[in-house]
Amino acid sequence: MRSLVRENAVVVCAAAVALLLMAWLGLYGWAWTDWDNEARPAVDALIAGHVGRFLHLAPAYGGSLILRAPFFMVTALWHGGQLAIYRASAAPCLLATGALGIWLCARLRAAGRPLGTRALVLALCVANPLTLSALQEGHPEELLGAALCVAAVLCAIHERPVWAAVALGLAIANKEWAALAVGPVLVALPHARLRTVLIAGAVAGAVMAPLILGASGGLVGQASAGGLSTGTIFQPWQLWWFLGSHGHVVTGLYGNAKVGYRVPPAWLGGYGHILIVAIMPPLSLLYARRQGKAGRRAGNGALLLLALLLALRCVLDPWDTGYYALPFLTALVTWESLSFDRPPALALLGAFAAWFVFERTSSLALSADVQALVFTLVSVAAVGALAVALYAPGVGERLRGRSARRVHRHAEEWRRTPTPEPGIGT
Repeated sequence: MRSLVRENAVVVCAAAVALLLMAWLGLYGWAWTDWDNEARPAVDALIAGHVGRFLHLAPAYGGSLILRAPFFMVTALWHGGQLAIYRASAAPCLLATGALGIWLCARLRAAGRPLGTRALVLALCVANPLTLSALQEGHPEELLGAALCVAAVLCAIHERPVWAAVALGLAIANKEWAALAVGPVLVALPHARLRTVLIAGAVAGAVMAPLILGASGGLVGQASAGGLSTGTIFQPWQLWWFLGSHGHVVTGLYGNAKVGYRVPPAWLGGYGHILIVAIMPPLSLLYARRQGKAGRRAGNGALLLLALLLALRCVLDPWDTGYYALPFLTALVTWESLSFDRPPALALLGAFAAWFVFERTSSLALSADVQALVFTLVSVAAVGALAVALYAPGVGERLRGRSARRVHRHAEEWRRTPTPEPGIGT
């Protein structure tokens, strides 16, 4: 045990520094964020001891507030203000990403991977720009959900069905989109699938039961509204954008006009979020069938399946925004770092692409249609590459083989080309 602690002391210290840096950069305020509008009234009620009011005011992700309640309730001991409460509520979410990064670095160190690769993996887990986006917009629960989903799949890969079920149940209780991890978890498990589903359901139900029983329609109504309609939220960064129509005045949450924004088609309201969950079973079954025919277990491929499903969540969700891509990138960097000897270049490229699409295109004053076009080009290419790597890995291997042979042939031609003697031809 001492040797284990000593061997990983450096990465633990590095993770602590990175987490403190992210907390300092991203947890500087709570006002004018989704935390202020959605979560803060319920949290204030719980800290004041009004449990019934908390249950009534809890947002659709009220399960996440229950999981994090021990952290922000502690602030009552020193009468902490709103900033202290928000920081305390984000602490377990940041710690979850740090734990995942430390675990990955420990595995990579045992495999003899270089220091630079481990540092990049740790940075992508705990200190990428999308983490800042989630913290600054008041949604630290996205970090917790990402870490729990990846942990559930990892436990399934290592044949720990009970732990996989507990992590999966907590992830679903934290936020409903984590139901996308059910398929990858079941695909990765060699046995005890039904027991895993039952335990996960029991864990999620235990966390959500007070909200369902005591919300008096608040939580249930919000969840139904969020799942069955897009409301007035229709962002440029999703695949449905060009099906919307211009000619309407679109305003933001605080009444600000959104110039160039479209209004979603009426039919999308009933299918926008349902479709995201509906695609999980067929894509998971397709991958399981292909693996079964090849006589192989899913292994790390279950992580790639999770990454694909989380990427499709971004592409198909009319509410898509920057931090939605964070769970996808967390799954991608985990899969890539455990599957290849090289650094996680794809995850790094994905983090840069997400930062450019969600942050730079808006700061460059591009129109909403242009932002949507950039997003579509980048995201369709990314989803296509993930699908090919998952369902047709031979295609990628052949393409890489052709590229390597082409490079080798050009190198041979260059080597055989005689070098002109000095002075000749001048």
